Amino acid sequence: MLAPLVDEFLVHLRHERGQALHTQRTYSHALGQLVAWAEQQGRQSWRDVTPADLMAFLEHQRGRRHLDTPDSPQKLSSATLYLQVAALRAFFRFGLNEGFITQNPAENLSLPRRWKTLPKSLSADEIDRLLQPPVGTVTPRDLCDHAVLELAYASGLRLAELRSLRLEQLHLEAGFVTVIGKGNKERVVPVGRAAIAALNRYLASGRPNLVRPRSPANVFLTQRGTAFAPVTLWLRIKQWVSRAGITRTVTPHMLRHSFATHLLEHGADLRVIQELLGHTSISTTEIYTHVAGQRLRDVHDEFHPRSGGRPAES
Repeated sequence: MLAPLVDEFLVHLRHERGQALHTQRTYSHALGQLVAWAEQQGRQSWRDVTPADLMAFLEHQRGRRHLDTPDSPQKLSSATLYLQVAALRAFFRFGLNEGFITQNPAENLSLPRRWKTLPKSLSADEIDRLLQPPVGTVTPRDLCDHAVLELAYASGLRLAELRSLRLEQLHLEAGFVTVIGKGNKERVVPVGRAAIAALNRYLASGRPNLVRPRSPANVFLTQRGTAFAPVTLWLRIKQWVSRAGITRTVTPHMLRHSFATHLLEHGADLRVIQELLGHTSISTTEIYTHVAGQRLRDVHDEFHPRSGGRPAES
């Protein structure tokens, strides 16, 4: 039986490592596929699984993607492959540490480069349009949405961190918030004046009108007085994007990417950005050096008279 150890590992992720719910689901899905494949190969125990088996499984996953989209030549994305390999490595490391296996078949599996394409960010002009404060007849919902956007860009919080942010984590007089990120790791993130003003306005005139008898202590509440579901909060942000006249597709992470990219473009140290974003490894943050580098090249091409980007004026 292979499934019971996977169940124990997922409990370990939840209660001991405090992994994010998205990570738990991703690992559960990847390991569920591994269990089904290994049982088809006649493996009765995790001790029977070899490094060659894991390589064959990953090849099988690539082939399965092709069967799902037979008309597409695209291979399994590097991001998906990264998560699958990460799940295998974490699972077998757990099995070895707990004594369920004597050798780790995933020990030499290497993680592919996670980013194949650079993260997209909003321009300074788009940010200015998006963060225009509501005017006219302003509702509690308007104040809530505007405070969400201001804080997301000012502090680079993840969508899940915005949803779960609680009142006791706000320290607006001191100019910072404490954030519980991935792995239940706490970090302190500064908040700028504009975001503090938006939050204070929402807390004074918006949130009190959203609170219901059973409302949680979350900072941001729906019109029913409940905490936001991921999809609900993102739909609200998308509505603001449309209202601001931004026509291109904006993803939940683009405000966070914009926060990091604009900091780097204005001279912030990469290690500081790593701390603000809550990245465990500097290698995750280093992607923004490529983003900023591309921005520098674009500016050079546009404005330098000998760059080829535009003809020199006579």
